[in-house]
Order: sequence, then C-alpha cells, then structure tokens
Amino acid sequence: MTVGPLGVVLAPPLDAADPVADPWDVRVAADPHGSYLQTRAWARVKARNGWEARIVSAQAPAGPVGAQVLLRRPRPVPWTFGYAPRGPVATAWDAASMQDLAVALRADARASIGRLSHVRFDPEVEADGPDDADGRARAALVAAGFRPAPPIQPDRTRIVDLSAPEEALWSDLRKKWRQYVNRARAEGVAVRAAEADELDRFYAIYEETAARAGFLIRTLAAYRDVWDAFRPDGRATLLLAESRDGLPLAALFLVATGLRVVEPYGGMTAAGAEVRANYLLKWEAILRAKAAGATAYDMWGLAHPGIEHFKTGFGGREVRYIGAWDLVLDPVGRAVYERGQATRVRWARRRAGLEGDGPRSVGAD
Repeated sequence: MTVGPLGVVLAPPLDAADPVADPWDVRVAADPHGSYLQTRAWARVKARNGWEARIVSAQAPAGPVGAQVLLRRPRPVPWTFGYAPRGPVATAWDAASMQDLAVALRADARASIGRLSHVRFDPEVEADGPDDADGRARAALVAAGFRPAPPIQPDRTRIVDLSAPEEALWSDLRKKWRQYVNRARAEGVAVRAAEADELDRFYAIYEETAARAGFLIRTLAAYRDVWDAFRPDGRATLLLAESRDGLPLAALFLVATGLRVVEPYGGMTAAGAEVRANYLLKWEAILRAKAAGATAYDMWGLAHPGIEHFKTGFGGREVRYIGAWDLVLDPVGRAVYERGQATRVRWARRRAGLEGDGPRSVGAD
C-alpha cells in the first residue's frame, strides 16, 4: 500500500498470496469491472439493514464466474429477494459463463435459500465495449435466462483515465471549468482530507444538495457505516472544500477498489456554488487519486441534466453500461417485489417533501 496526497492509504489490487486477504475480495480487486459494492466490506454495510450476503460461484470453461448476492425477505411476503450490486465478477462474458452462473444460483436457492423470487445484477460492463462487442454480453445473459430489469445503480457514468499526465488532464477540462477552478483558489477555497469526526459536516452538505436536486438520501448513520467498513484499510476518503474562515462549502465521499476511485456521494452548499468550490474540489480529487496511484476516476452516475453538465466539463469519457438484469425464479414473487419497491420509493419521496418521480438517489444503494 502507498500513502498519497489523497489523504488516505490507497490499496493496490490485493495479492492472492496474502494469507490474510479475503479470497473473494482478491477476485473483485483484480477484476477490471470489480466494484466496492461486491466487496465483503459492502456486505457488512448492508447487514446493518437486514441483508444477508453469500458468495455464489461457478467454474466456467473460460474461468471463474460468481457474485456476492445480498438477500432479504421483508415481512410479510413469503419470498426472498436477491441483489448482486455491480455483479457478477466474470472471467469472460460468454454464454457458457452466464449459464454456469445461472445454474449455480438456482442450485444454491434450492439448497439453502428457499423461496427466492429473483436475483438482480447490474454489472459495470460497457454497452458495445470490449466485453459486449456486438451485444455479446447481453446476448449471453439472455441465452442463460436473464431478462432486462429496472436499474438500481447508475447505468451511465463518466470515467477519467488517470494514466494521462496532469497537463493533459487539465487541458481536458472545459475552458470555463479551468477558470472556475482558478476562481475558487483566488477566493481562498482550500481542499483537505477529513476524518470520521467530520462526517456530520459532509452530511449537512449532502442533505442540502439532495433537497435542492430532489433525490433521496439515507440517514447519517448509514454513511458512518460505509466509512467504518472501508476506512480501516484506507479505501474510504472524505474531502472537504472550505472557505478562508473554515466554512464547509463542498464535500466528496470517495471509495477505492483496486486502482479505481469512485465518488458515490458528494455535494455543495449555496455559498459553495457562489465561489465555485465544487469545481476545485473535484479537480483536487482527481489529482489526489492520480498521485495516490489510482488509474481511473469514476464520477459515479449522471443522475440528471445539471449533474451531467457539471461532470462532463471535467473530461474523461461517458460510459453506458448494459443495464440491470434479473434471473427470475418465481415470476409472482418478482412482480410483488416491483410493486413494493415502487410504493416504497413513492412514500419515501413524499415523506421527504419531494415532488414527482425524480431520481431515487445519486449514490450507491
């Protein structure tokens, strides 16, 4: 591990020879599509909300394929629902691998899960990208019995390639964005790494942003759980942008997996918007991730036009994923789940005083 200006220890891909490394986390960190949502740390986060996690894996002809599946059985329904966020982790995205995964999931459901309605996957496989040339990955999923499903995680994002020199990254910003970064510096805005005792400052900013943009967030305790799960080995980072007198203006909560940094949570205050603090904050986050050894910076979703416009100005490229997919074991149970989810989100938005069917969230769920 190396300590960089990001303010944390950034873990490189885990070494399979490390006797204390979790074998599943080794696979996730080494996989180009590996996400922190497939790590054991995320399973610990979700356990606080009643989710049980299990690893389902198969040895396909092209190599291992598997997923960490989160399971929950809400009362009073008789079905268990499964979700593998950003899964599966696959050596190859071919028909045989997806078929072997489906067989393993069905077998595990019969042996130890019971009445499982469906398992949802939303892999970070780029549509028409190297693993989905001519729709190959999607065709493999269909052939194995998977069906398209409503997304839970963002199905579009922007990713900055950090292998480029700093000068190239800077020139990739829109001219106006470079001016805003410099303006924030001239206004005395400073960026620093923070620790757990300042999570409440992050949350106040995030809460203000959610109310302004019209999306749902969880309680402060939920983000403390994420911090507690990922911070001990240096995978979580909190960056704050502050005014000259220490007033919090913007915040980013970053999580690293392997050599990739993502920004699932962040926001700014009205005062921060006036001095363009969020522009300097994101630029600093990109630079610090690069200096700490990361090779990619993932802006984690383009939830609505305003967020998309802001993120696009920092360069990188837009990536569209192949979307969410369900392996349905009980169609009735899946239909009940969909109706329940829609009702739950409507009530949550109403309680939060949010109008319409805006984005459910902009962070991980």
